[in-house]
Amino acid sequence: MTLKQTMTVLDTLDSIYASGAKVKELFDAYPGVSVTVSKVSGEKGSTDFVKIVIPGTDGKSKGGSAPTFGIIGRLGGIGARPSRIGLVSDADGAVAAVAAALKLADMQTKGDALPGDVIVTTHICPDAPTRPHEPVDFMDSPVDILTMNREEVVPEMDAILSIDTTKGNRVINHKGIAISPTVKEGYILRVSDDLLRIMEMTTGQHAVTFPVTMQDITPYGNDLYHINSILQPCVATDAPVVGVAVTAQSVVPGCGTGASHETDIATAARFAIEAAKETTSGTCAFYDPEEFSLITKLYGSMKILQTSGK
Repeated sequence: MTLKQTMTVLDTLDSIYASGAKVKELFDAYPGVSVTVSKVSGEKGSTDFVKIVIPGTDGKSKGGSAPTFGIIGRLGGIGARPSRIGLVSDADGAVAAVAAALKLADMQTKGDALPGDVIVTTHICPDAPTRPHEPVDFMDSPVDILTMNREEVVPEMDAILSIDTTKGNRVINHKGIAISPTVKEGYILRVSDDLLRIMEMTTGQHAVTFPVTMQDITPYGNDLYHINSILQPCVATDAPVVGVAVTAQSVVPGCGTGASHETDIATAARFAIEAAKETTSGTCAFYDPEEFSLITKLYGSMKILQTSGK
């Protein structure tokens, strides 16, 4: 259901000329969808941040009350030129997010609009730097993580899926996708039963999850080990965040080329769309509000983990 859109986005982004403007052109046929692009420069270059808003029938953008769903395509860059030629593995998050937005936009033209707004954000950089990381090198980003969160974590998002390539490790030995426990305000909560159900439905396989540590949900820059940036959005919002990892059985560097698998990216996009449908219609919960209230009552705030610490 999303492979066509995934192939379209891959073809668009697998180029040294890829840009936010090229992504925006993909939505020219959908006047009801809002796409904004902003170029941001940092010490290591520049990147184009893209924000795509697909309005819902009862969405807040129209004065409605349905929840707003956020999809973030998290990555360092879609390319590492000139040191690497072509689309890098790290691009999968951006491709999946844009493909999901493109499918949602097409659905609207066929009468299948969601109840709530869906906001999709990511950034496009075909010439990002790389940096050392164990067990394999990471993609770096032209801008720092604070800038990325400021541009990609939108206050209107009531629940967030953060899609990121997560292949450069030895703790997820599965090819396809995997989801994290829900993270909210410094707490690592139980894995959402609703998201597990949706994952099993969309993949046709048993649900796969991946471990999250306390280090992973703290901000970058504190000298602690992070599996990658998949859960960095959780430090910039009180909304619940779930990571959707595009995974591999082998250890694949984020700067590796020829390592993006169309079907896995399409699966991540399809999962995000189905989660958006159910969350905005009220049939999918990322967490149990009563249990969250109890855990904060018993153990207090964990918001310090959203900061750089003492």
